[in-house]
Amino acid sequence: MTTTQSAKARLLRSLHTSAAPLALANAWDVASARVIESAGAAAIATTSAGVAWSLGAPDGDVLGRDQALGLISRVAAAVAVPVTADIEGGYGHSAADVAETITGVLAAGAAGVNIEDGSRAPAEFVTRLAAARRTADRAGVEFFLNARVDTYLLGLGDPDTRLEETLARARLYVDAGADGVFVPGVTDSATIAALAEGISVPLNVMAGPGAPSVADLGALGVARVSVGSGVAQAAYAAARRAARELFDTGGYGCLAGGITFPELNTLLSDPR
Repeated sequence: MTTTQSAKARLLRSLHTSAAPLALANAWDVASARVIESAGAAAIATTSAGVAWSLGAPDGDVLGRDQALGLISRVAAAVAVPVTADIEGGYGHSAADVAETITGVLAAGAAGVNIEDGSRAPAEFVTRLAAARRTADRAGVEFFLNARVDTYLLGLGDPDTRLEETLARARLYVDAGADGVFVPGVTDSATIAALAEGISVPLNVMAGPGAPSVADLGALGVARVSVGSGVAQAAYAAARRAARELFDTGGYGCLAGGITFPELNTLLSDPR
């Protein structure tokens, strides 16, 4: 852990405020990270789905730890802003595996992680979070541990009690050492406001078309807004549109508006 990395970890932590929510356009490789940084990003978050797709794997704890860590290291070395890495469920079957992953993430230069409970029992996920917290604390860094609660995203449990279940999980995860709580899959303003009121640490939500704006989410109490795999999906959709136009009509109109070759080349030629 370098002094620079420690400073980036402190900066990442300070960016979590509902007064001006941290907006994250998630990257999936070095080029996307540099493009997003050049657009004005205060921090770079990776998307586990986008990373997996770019490396030829489906999302969902399929990608190997070494591949994920390699990507995190390349992204962290390529940008000047703090990096928070999406590590899915921690890349492993046990809390000890999660601790090993966090050690690797720290060595890769990231300032924080996002780790998800998925379909795991909350008690099992607590052990993972606690292992991650202990590992980061031993490194002596204000590493930001963002715990993802998948009750809404996966439709877990009874819809009538989903809010209460989410808040209960959030309390457990905060007690285990989470610095923030991420609840993707919810865009209803009343629910978001209830989550922000009931969670004692910064709330992160996932946004996309139809969701409230970043400013409106901040007014509801949200401190961090990410778009998940949305940018990657849009990029791949652009590739498909261009390919279909080329194959179907022989045209090239979909290529208009792309980032110029010199600009991209310069972004990736500028050493950090």
